[in-house]
Amino acid sequence: MTNNTYNQAHKTKSKILTKGLVASAIIASVILLSYLFSTLGDIHGQHLSEGDYYPHGVPNILGLLDSTLFMGFIVMVTIAVAVYVLYLFWQLHEVAVHRAKAVASVHTQLVFALSLCGLFLHKAWWVLAIVIAFARWDVIGNSLSRIINNGIKGEQS
Repeated sequence: MTNNTYNQAHKTKSKILTKGLVASAIIASVILLSYLFSTLGDIHGQHLSEGDYYPHGVPNILGLLDSTLFMGFIVMVTIAVAVYVLYLFWQLHEVAVHRAKAVASVHTQLVFALSLCGLFLHKAWWVLAIVIAFARWDVIGNSLSRIINNGIKGEQS
């Protein structure tokens, strides 16, 4: 095996190991936090029985819903989904800045400032940032130059 091939295989194994460790850490943290949330299931330090609320028998689903570990898991999933949705909204909000950086636009700072104004002041500033970020300024500049040039020379097109 050549040295280059060995390095690529080593990097691939390293990436797989890293992803596995991250996944294991996430799963372990969800289990741990589910358990910690499940300890919050008592009311004033007392566990309330189902018979206090259902004198004619308990519905079957309540066996699962009464499990504090399951409810801790549900709380963790709900928090994770909410955080992920907030992250996606932030990515959507920053799409103009990412586009300006990707095309190495000279308007990157302006787009960033308008995005912040859109976040805190009014959404119209964010729309203006989107327009500035996605506009083809070279085409707009050439068209305006041609229009001005035609106006100066008196040509009609």
